[in-house]
Amino acid sequence: MLSKQVLIAVLIAYAEARFGQEQATQGIIAAVQGGDAGAAATIAGASISDLLGGANACDKLATADQIVAELGGGQDAIDAAIAHVAAEKNTNPSANGNAQIVCADPALPATEELRGITPLIDPAVDVDGAAAALSAQSQATPLDAAGKSVFDLLVEAGLGDLVVGQDSAGGVVGGGNAGGNAGNAGGNAGNADDVVDEEEEVEEIVCDDGAGNNGNAGNGNGNGNGNGNQDQDQADAGAGNGAGNNDNAGGNADAGAGGNAGAGGADFGLCTPTIVFEAGVNNRAADEFTFQIGDPLARGGQGEALNPAIITNALCNQLINVCEANDAAVTACRAAEEQALALGTRDKAVADTFNTAIGFDGAVTNPSGGPADVGEAAKVRRVRAIKFRA
Repeated sequence: MLSKQVLIAVLIAYAEARFGQEQATQGIIAAVQGGDAGAAATIAGASISDLLGGANACDKLATADQIVAELGGGQDAIDAAIAHVAAEKNTNPSANGNAQIVCADPALPATEELRGITPLIDPAVDVDGAAAALSAQSQATPLDAAGKSVFDLLVEAGLGDLVVGQDSAGGVVGGGNAGGNAGNAGGNAGNADDVVDEEEEVEEIVCDDGAGNNGNAGNGNGNGNGNGNQDQDQADAGAGNGAGNNDNAGGNADAGAGGNAGAGGADFGLCTPTIVFEAGVNNRAADEFTFQIGDPLARGGQGEALNPAIITNALCNQLINVCEANDAAVTACRAAEEQALALGTRDKAVADTFNTAIGFDGAVTNPSGGPADVGEAAKVRRVRAIKFRA
């Protein structure tokens, strides 16, 4: 049984949680000492995608099993796996009544030490903290999970109205009225724009009533009528006509949010879905390149990564989570991801291939102005060495 002080600390930390949960367990997993060299870091990097809003709710349970199986089975591996089972998944407060999706597969997790543990969910839905308290309790003293899924455990605890069950194949198997019980927090999709305004003020655009249509967002001036007045700071429901009447529509890639519609009817909503490839990010070595999502809104709390698959997967998920993109846009993103990763390299060509395939040929991949590619960085290093010897 957890002490009252520990439980209060858990509830306080939980109440502060919102978007950005995808990195909640990355550091814990990476710190596990067992397994082959580099295995913990690899699993930790991939764990980010398990907690994104578009991920299958059962994926994180399968990863938790993988942590125990591949990282030695020591207590640090068990603790990291438990943390991943209990971690909160991102959800979009403005989509589907902020439905809290949990795994309904009774076979997961398969590891005995991980069964009977319930997850945290968005505090906007868990308004009285009951789900948070149950999660903390079950981590200390697991529930009887014989033949039961995580979804079943929550239903038995009287929390079925807060969650929706999802099987391993992605099908919905049941659920309650999460949005209703959360006081309609985020349930009104028409107000989704206000959430975006709070989280992404860089764009300085207030999108009223239907920001997902953003026909003119690409013109870079924030005014659907194309009058060049950036202080106007409005892109209202009628602003979609601005894109058709403004010669500058889509001319600004940095602000080119919803105005960038790709082939096949792809509408990327509030984001410009490109990736960048830069060296020296976040105090890395000057010649160590990493991939990152280019668009600030789509990036959210995602960190840079050596593995491009982590970034492309996160970006495609974020199109659903925060960008208000349509299904055609997500399909286009996955197709671009497949083309880029098929190269099997970790260089600028991967970023260029992805950006071109998704419709942004020529997008700048090193916006910070450093070396553009691995070879260029090596050349600079050689020149510096020669000068030093001279």
